[in-house]
Amino acid sequence: MNDIILINISIITLLLPLFGFGLIILFSKRFPKLYMLGIGLLIVNFVLAVILLYAKLSNFLTQDINFQFTWIDFGNVPYLGNVHIDLGLKIDNITVIMLFVVNLISMLVHIYSLEYMKGDKRFNRYYAYLGIFTFSMIGIVIANNLLMIYIFWELVGLSSYLLIGFWYEKKSAADASKKAFITNRVGDLGMFIGILIVFTTYHTFTFDSIFEQISNGVLPFDSNAWLTATGILIFMGAVGKSAQFPLHVWLPDAMEGPTPVSALIHSATMVAAGVYLSLRIFAMLTADAMLVIAVVGGFTSFLAATIAITQNDIKRVLAYSTVSQLGYMVMAVGVGAFQYAFFHLITHAFFKSNLFLGSGSVIHAMHHEQDMRQMGGLRKKMPVTYAAFIVSSLAISGIPLTSGFLSKDGLLAGSLAFAHLTGHWLLPTFGFLVALMTAFYMFRLVIMTFHGEPRNKEKYNHAHESPFVMVLPLIVLTALSLFFWYTPNPVGPEQGWFLSEWVRPAETVVPQETRFDFMKTTGEEVSGHSAGAVVFSEEYEHAMHWAHIPTLILSLLLGGLGILFAFVIYHWRKIDPDELAEKFKSLYLFSLNKWYVDEFYQATFIAGTLKLSYLLSLFDKYVVDGIVNGTAFVTRGISTVSGIFDKYVVDGLVNFTAFLSGLIGLGFRRLQSGRIQTYLVLVIFSLILLLLFFEPF
Repeated sequence: MNDIILINISIITLLLPLFGFGLIILFSKRFPKLYMLGIGLLIVNFVLAVILLYAKLSNFLTQDINFQFTWIDFGNVPYLGNVHIDLGLKIDNITVIMLFVVNLISMLVHIYSLEYMKGDKRFNRYYAYLGIFTFSMIGIVIANNLLMIYIFWELVGLSSYLLIGFWYEKKSAADASKKAFITNRVGDLGMFIGILIVFTTYHTFTFDSIFEQISNGVLPFDSNAWLTATGILIFMGAVGKSAQFPLHVWLPDAMEGPTPVSALIHSATMVAAGVYLSLRIFAMLTADAMLVIAVVGGFTSFLAATIAITQNDIKRVLAYSTVSQLGYMVMAVGVGAFQYAFFHLITHAFFKSNLFLGSGSVIHAMHHEQDMRQMGGLRKKMPVTYAAFIVSSLAISGIPLTSGFLSKDGLLAGSLAFAHLTGHWLLPTFGFLVALMTAFYMFRLVIMTFHGEPRNKEKYNHAHESPFVMVLPLIVLTALSLFFWYTPNPVGPEQGWFLSEWVRPAETVVPQETRFDFMKTTGEEVSGHSAGAVVFSEEYEHAMHWAHIPTLILSLLLGGLGILFAFVIYHWRKIDPDELAEKFKSLYLFSLNKWYVDEFYQATFIAGTLKLSYLLSLFDKYVVDGIVNGTAFVTRGISTVSGIFDKYVVDGLVNFTAFLSGLIGLGFRRLQSGRIQTYLVLVIFSLILLLLFFEPF
């Protein structure tokens, strides 16, 4: 199979979901079963993604396939030279793996929704929205330039708005969709500014061309600081899409959408787009930009994990878990663990979508009950869902024999190696504390939902295992949450087959002088103030090798302790959770109320915006309208005076002239008697006057 065929297949995988969207939107009223076309097209798309994956990794393992064309040619622009905008595709190993993941999960969500959304009055529209969502995400995955990514980026935002607010008649759903859309616009504004700086500097949006120019020393405004700022600005888009602090607040509220949508958003599509973008621009990041990214990711991971441990809504626990795991991935990008950031993106996509679809199975069985305090004992009623939850919870906790163990240990080792070389020990501290809390809150969820006695017997008595179309995706995703798919020859995470052969980061192209080194070139002791990006250096490899064993021991110990604490408190009831919450009431409320971040935003940005709007309305009312109304008043006054002048002066003179003319005419009219004798007398009288007063010639 040659590269032209791969390019054509990629284009087909992009357009098929859009084709389905168009047909369903236009003809669903005439053909009520047209949603089946959407499912069929996604199955075809998944088959094509498998073909792409196999063909690329077997025939072009170390070769990237690029296709592009000139979309707009501006010609020779003064001071800029020949400016043109190219669009195109980039098919590398990361692309085909992501296409496989996106199409697989989207296909499973399409199938799962057949039963979960059964009977919904907007069933066809739901499938149309899933299609445009999948189209948008595939566009991000295959794009070879920032402009195309930005276009599809905004389409993903639109799609998420439509799906989160799908049940828009519920105020909470409508508010959640608006919150997601507006919050993401904040991050996208920074991303847009960064893209403009890139185009102004490099006159192209294409990644390869940008990276080549950076490697040749071309910098925005000839400044290292501006290159750092540009990377951070583009990363702001990822902060919004991947729900990183301080723009993380939209993702938990996105639970108002249908649960299959939550699985799609939280695993392989919208939230994955931010991490994927960070990986795409990895080669242009300076050391300072990477340090900012690492700190944002590490803190977000910690913040979200502390919130998840007290939430009682099953979907909200998983939502904050997603925010926390995305923080892990972003931190991995920042510490230079490129491969493990992508690896965890893939493994997380499978076990997190499994958890969300599993929660949908539970909610479906419990008649749309989402409060875990109303559940319990469901493992007897729902054995397949329970098994899916156990495997995925072990995976997200980083327990051996699961996929999460491989990827999570790798990124934790990356943070430990980074700290060992740079002195930034806060990052691995965040990472390992999150490992403890993740294991705790996930098994708290499992125990409260599936173990013990049922707390709502009425709903429990009606609960049963979900239908086959809902169980099948759980079985597939559970299998993909196990380790053997990723390490047929498990010789250690740092040498795993999946990473060493399939996922290779591009060489860091940022010129050496634009970033700090991990260490001095003389090999002297590491400076605690450096924050390097030399991920291919021998020192970094040694640090990763050194970090492997400590990471393995610590992560297993902390993960085991987290699971143990969950069983001690919620299963064996050795410690009463209510008494514990009362004892540490302030901390408990701080976590339960999500660090009061929403309240802070409400009191500052939202209230401030409303206050500003009120002040602007007053300004508009009393200043702008005052000027307009004052101008109108003056104009009316001038018009009144002008009218009076016109009426009594201008018209008066005209009328007086007319009256005088009429009066004179009246006098002369009396002389016109019509008698010839009178005229003769007047003529003679006139001649006499002329003779008397004027001398003759």
